[in-house]
Amino acid sequence: MNMPPNHQWTAERVEELTKLWATGLSASEIGRRLGITKNAVVGKVRRLDLAMRRAPAPPKRKPNIVTLDRLKSNQCSWPEGDPGEPDFRFCGIPAIIGKPYCEKHCIIAYVPSKRKQATAA
Repeated sequence: MNMPPNHQWTAERVEELTKLWATGLSASEIGRRLGITKNAVVGKVRRLDLAMRRAPAPPKRKPNIVTLDRLKSNQCSWPEGDPGEPDFRFCGIPAIIGKPYCEKHCIIAYVPSKRKQATAA
């Protein structure tokens, strides 16, 4: 199928495609910028024999991030972040003995009742 006249591969359009491809933009984004489809971009990239790019590898978890499967019973289980997001984790620093949280998070989690506050004063 031929491209309409306003979408022909002129030397300028090939040069622009080559520059955009080299920046790492996706074929979809390049197509949007050039006013053509993603498939037209991929087809021309292949015909030009430009280096094909691999899909980006999924991000690796940093070793210091404590996920549920790495959380131990003596570590603080205070949740950090949104449970639906890939960077969700737990505090993980040593917990107070007999508590599920570290000192910092126990202060937040265990608020004394008004009655205990009044008798302590």
